[in-house]
Formats: sequence, structure tokens, C-alpha cells
Amino acid sequence: MVMRASGIIKSSATASGLPVTLVSSASAAVDPVPDAPGVGSLPKGLAILEALARADAPMGVTELARELGMGKSGVHRLLRMLCDLGWVREAQGRYACSLRIWEVGMRVADRLDLRQVAAPFLRELADATSETVHLSILDGIDVLYVDKIDSPQPVRAYSRVGGRAPAGCVATGKVLLAYAEAARVAEASAAMAPYTPRTIVDPQELEAELRRVRQQGYAVNRGEWRASVCGLAAPVFDARGEVVAALGISGPADRLTQKAMRAFEPAVTQAAHALSLALGHVRAQAPA
Repeated sequence: MVMRASGIIKSSATASGLPVTLVSSASAAVDPVPDAPGVGSLPKGLAILEALARADAPMGVTELARELGMGKSGVHRLLRMLCDLGWVREAQGRYACSLRIWEVGMRVADRLDLRQVAAPFLRELADATSETVHLSILDGIDVLYVDKIDSPQPVRAYSRVGGRAPAGCVATGKVLLAYAEAARVAEASAAMAPYTPRTIVDPQELEAELRRVRQQGYAVNRGEWRASVCGLAAPVFDARGEVVAALGISGPADRLTQKAMRAFEPAVTQAAHALSLALGHVRAQAPA
């Protein structure tokens, strides 16, 4: 029997997280697709998706048309279609792949990926803390849970793989926002709502909190999304030195107290550091 209330799950048995695969984008070049009669929309649309997946930043219509050898009007028409279907997102006239590509890819891919690399570190952290462990990424201004291990304890924080939360008020989300571009932080700050009395809704206070996260190397959630749930998380860096995920724990506020979080901080930061090394982050420094 399972009861959910205020972000807490009470159960007589543990629940395991669903399997998830995070697919990395292909790096191979794509041959130009001519914008000529007789060439169907499907291959041209796929070429656009592949170009966006390879790009380090969102691309404009002219940029895509030049790279793919297509007409700008045709590229724009296909981009609008892909946006309407949820495969592409647009911001200020520039386009990027949405996470729908990942959501499809995670069902069919069977190769080394972030989740597979992270699995032993999630297990070690779960064993060390006996709390629920999350591996999260940033999607827009939300945090997306891509993998988890449930706490073995009968009272534990409730979440699910594929679930979301506002990034500014959970520990893994604060970590990801702390290393995000300023525009993303501003967007998240503008969207903040007082979910609990502890939610940080003032933009200056949130910016100060994110500075503190960068300085200390971890973030805490003191009941800011669900009053009864607290959390602690640290950043995961890749070989390029970019933060690609956050690794953290969450649990009931009456168990994951300030004292408990101080005690668990070394385990969380060391697990995130070890995962960063496994992903090739050679500049990673071990937490003190």
C-alpha cells in the first residue's frame, strides 16, 4: 500500500526507478540536402534535427540553410513544423532540439551513456546515505529526473524518473542553474512562485544562492518545493568542463535535517566528483 502526501511516500516495500538511457548526439557530418522538387520533407526534417543536435548552440534559419544547402523558406517551414510537433524549441529566432529526441532515444539505445556511467556512483551514494538518490539534468527552467534509486526506508521522498520540478527550488536544479547562462537564470527567477514559505522568489536572493552554490560546490533545498522534503546535490562535469548533470539526495525534512545534510555533504560531493572523473573531467579537484 502506498500513500503520497506533500512529496513523501510511505510504503511497506521499496520501489525501483525505471530504466532510462540518455543518448548523446551524433558527431558525424551530414551531407547537404538539396531544396529541390522530389526530395521529401522527411529527410530534410531529419537533416535539420541532426544539424541542431551537432550544434554547440541554438542555430538560426540562415545558418541552417547554409550548412544544409537548403532554401531559407523551406528551412523555416520545416522548423515551424518540428516546433509544432515538439521536436525543436525556438527562442528569439534561434532553434535547438527539444528533449523529445532524448525521450525517444532512451527507449531504443543500448550503449554506454550517462546513466550507465553514473549507475555505480548512484548506488554507492544510496548505500552511504540510505536516502533517495537522483541524477538530474536541466530542461528549460525545470529539472528533469533521468535516473534514481529509492531510499530503502519506509518513509521517503516521492519522485519518479521523467518527473520534473522547478529548478530554482530543488537542490539538483539549483546546482544546474548555478552554472547555466544568465538568460536561463533570469527566466527561471521570473517564473518562481512561493510553493512553500521557504521558496526563494526574490531574484537577487536567488542569484546570491546560486553564487553560494558555485563557491561551496553543492546546493541544498530546505523544503522549498515541498515543505516536507529537503535535499542536497553537487554538480557533474564532463570532459569539456561543462556541468551536464547534478547528483543529489532527498528525504523527509524531519530526517534530512541541517545536521544530517552537513554529515552527508562529503558523500554527495565526492560521488559527483568521482562521476565527473569517469566522464573525463580531468580538471576535477577532489572535495576537501
